[in-house]
Amino acid sequence: VLAARSTQDIERIAGEIGAAGGQAQAIACDVADPAACAALIAAAEATAPLDVLVNNAGMIEPIMPFLEVEPDAWSRTIDVNLKGAFYPLRAALPAMVERGRGTIVNISSGAAHSPLEGWSAYCTSKAGAAMLTRTVHREIGGRGVRVMGLSPGTVATEMQRVIKASGINPVSQLDWSDHIPADWPARAILWLCGSAGDRFAG
Repeated sequence: VLAARSTQDIERIAGEIGAAGGQAQAIACDVADPAACAALIAAAEATAPLDVLVNNAGMIEPIMPFLEVEPDAWSRTIDVNLKGAFYPLRAALPAMVERGRGTIVNISSGAAHSPLEGWSAYCTSKAGAAMLTRTVHREIGGRGVRVMGLSPGTVATEMQRVIKASGINPVSQLDWSDHIPADWPARAILWLCGSAGDRFAG
């Protein structure tokens, strides 16, 4: 089950999966909306038991000095990056715990632990999501469900173009070739969700 605010790209990917012999569906979902997240998880559960949840939605803006940030823009980043991890996690976890199995991977960032100029909203939201991951895993980690975080480093996605254009802090000075391909963290997530990832779940 692929989810995004706009379905154009995920419908294309779902089609590619289907053409390769797999099964996939694309669902529009704003992770900042708790009702939309609950509906997304319910749709996934209606297809098959949900074994894996990857919380990958994230936004970097606003990128600007703290004294120039508008509260609404700052709050939107918290809504997407922090609450947008909480809502799917909260919706998916009960059935996983009941079945005694499941893996949840929250995409983290080095910004969760290292402050960067102009990124007050992003750093704060990612720090919160990292602590959410650790707290929930401590509560339910012994019940067959793994809640893990993955910090992939800088990845060659559209977010890096936005960062580059800002010209703020050292990350914006990186060359495009410094960023890792997007399929690298995707492969790491797949690996974590298998038995090989068990040693990182404690």
